[in-house]
Order: sequence, then C-alpha cells, then structure tokens
Amino acid sequence: MPLARYFIFVGGVLLALLFISDAYLPKIPDAHRASANLPVIRIHSDRKWPERVVYDTSLPTIIPAKIANADASVPAPAAVTDISAKAQVREAFAQLQPSDARRLQRSDLKSREPNPQRVRKIAKRRAPPPMVLVARQPQFGWFGSSIW
Repeated sequence: MPLARYFIFVGGVLLALLFISDAYLPKIPDAHRASANLPVIRIHSDRKWPERVVYDTSLPTIIPAKIANADASVPAPAAVTDISAKAQVREAFAQLQPSDARRLQRSDLKSREPNPQRVRKIAKRRAPPPMVLVARQPQFGWFGSSIW
C-alpha cells in the first residue's frame, strides 16, 4: 500500500500545481477569434471527371435467345474403336503441326537429361577459441566486499 499512497500523494500535488498555475499564468487568446478574419480560399480542380453512370433497374432483364441447333454446327469427332493405343499416339503425332512437333521433341529431350550431381563440400572443423581463466582479485580492506 505504500506505493498507492505515493501515487495518490504525488498525483494530488501535481493536480494542485496545475490549478494554481492556471490561476496565476496569463490566458492565451482564443483560437476561434483569431481565425474569424481569415480569407476564404476555394480550390478548383481543372480535372474533368467522366459522366456519372446511372443504372436503370426498372427495365426487365434481357435474356439471350437460345440457338436452335447448337449440336448440328459442331462436327462430331471421328469414332475410332479398333485402333490400339500405339496407333492412337501415331495418329496424334501425325495431326501435329511442324512447329508443335519440334517444340514437343525439344521438351522431351530436356526432361530426359539427368542433372549432374553437385559435389558436396564438407565444412572445415575449426578449433574453439582458447579458454581464458581469470583469478578473482583479493579484497582490499572494507572495499569490494560485494559479490558480483
């Protein structure tokens, strides 16, 4: 409780000093009276903003018309049932454009080459710094009686 009494006492003294200094020190002129005579400054921008966008929600929603024969316009893929997996791969390669085929071959070659193994370096072991032993200084009379 001595700490609480200290804060109450010191706080009371500081509050009393604040009231006393307010009574004896001269008053500062009011800020709102000084700003009453300032000229009015209006800022006008030269930037032209776009027109305001107004959405009219009272109109009904426009629904797009459905296309009558959507499936008839797209050609059906050729049905191949008797071709084995290797033949299907050959057919896929045959349909590639020349530039696509070169790009595919290059990417296959790059992916097949194994990366060379890095040579691992083993860090050198370093000796720890030498230990320095220090002796405690003897006491001199009454001085230096404290223990660190």
